[in-house]
Amino acid sequence: MTRRQPADPAPGPLEEYAARFDELFATLAQRRAFRRYLEGLLLPAQRNKTLTALANTEPLLGAQRKEAQGLQWFLSESSWSAEEVNRRRVEIMLEDPRTAPQAGGALVVDETGDRKDGKATAHVGKQYLGGIGKIDNGIVSVSSLWVDERLYYPLEVEPYTPAHHFEGTKTDPQFRTKPQIALGLVERAVEMGIPFRAVVGDVLYGEHRKFKEGLEEKEIPYVLALKPSHAWWHPVEEVGWVEGVALAAHWGGPDDPGEWVELERRFRDGHTEVWWALEAECRAFGPEKRNRLVVATTDPATLPSLTSWYLATNLPAPGSKRAKYSDLEEADLAEVVRLYALRNWIEQSYKQVKSSLGWAHYQVRKDIAIRRHWQMVCCAFAFCWWEGSELLEDETSPGVVLQEKMPTPAAETQEAGKGGEKERRSTQGSMPLVAARTAEGESVAGTIRNAHALLEGVLGSAPAQRAKSAA
Repeated sequence: MTRRQPADPAPGPLEEYAARFDELFATLAQRRAFRRYLEGLLLPAQRNKTLTALANTEPLLGAQRKEAQGLQWFLSESSWSAEEVNRRRVEIMLEDPRTAPQAGGALVVDETGDRKDGKATAHVGKQYLGGIGKIDNGIVSVSSLWVDERLYYPLEVEPYTPAHHFEGTKTDPQFRTKPQIALGLVERAVEMGIPFRAVVGDVLYGEHRKFKEGLEEKEIPYVLALKPSHAWWHPVEEVGWVEGVALAAHWGGPDDPGEWVELERRFRDGHTEVWWALEAECRAFGPEKRNRLVVATTDPATLPSLTSWYLATNLPAPGSKRAKYSDLEEADLAEVVRLYALRNWIEQSYKQVKSSLGWAHYQVRKDIAIRRHWQMVCCAFAFCWWEGSELLEDETSPGVVLQEKMPTPAAETQEAGKGGEKERRSTQGSMPLVAARTAEGESVAGTIRNAHALLEGVLGSAPAQRAKSAA
């Protein structure tokens, strides 16, 4: 058998990481292009991360140079599999206990869109684009992200194809909605053996009945957001929408909270906020029903739109009859709110992959080329965690905890005769969860910047021709 020729090494620790993928590339040219692409994505540059920028050539005439043409071929025409590269990337993260998913984390599903001109590019269409916050011509991707309080990284990503690309539009059997794509990503994460406490998603997924039914059929736990106007059938005399249920709950202020439970949200920069949570009981939701409604807000009196969450979950309430017979692990109010709070990290990841790694800077039209570019960005993102894993603490304190007030004996006697059973039930069993955690450690949001500084430093010791080929 002919011995494989080694590719010119990437700078410093990036070579060790890139070498883990070598067996997935059949040719020397592919192995070289893989390294050059990662180098260009990771290095800071004044220009967008287009193919000419990655190849360090001028934007127009430079597109015809062999360096740019080689990367173009690598994306559009070569034979490597984006799916195999993605699996290897996740396997590498699973090998290190510091970066491997832990059971207390969440599997976040979400979608994002970026503007793209023209009509010939795969998956392009006029649709709502989260990247710019309005309807425009562009491409939307649906992704799954594993996250806990320590770290976060993407597991998989799939493009959403608008209905007009199919002969039968929305009735075409190949057309899939964003929630259908997300459900497939969740199922694949389960097949891969990725541990997570719950699937977390915003209102797009919380309001999609078939998405929730798909999770429930497979007994997959979830915490999903609902619209404040989410309603159900109810008699005229009953409150029948989630915001109305929250407003109808008694609130007499912090000293007379009624059934509202005080929580403390802890942020990575060290500051804390007081939030309040309600275990709502109504016709559609309840602690003994298949679905619970948890309301979390900074002000139960006004329910401000920016800091109020309406969460549906199938996680059983502690102490409930359902918790005794369900295969799902119970979760108190703090745990439900903690899980949904982890969703904010996907917004942070969008900033990093788009601003630093060029998620939407591709200049290709084929479906396979777009998918491969996204996978290269995911590999660059994962490299930052892989290289900086020693900065990760083994455990961290939860982002949300219950604020339990120690009552005086007299007050405890009075409470025994009041209707405070729901509050006592919601706080039951919360302390072991908190006690199992340790103190907070280093912030993780700066890892991408660490990788930039790292690669800039090691380029000085790299072969001269490598420095020329990096953007």
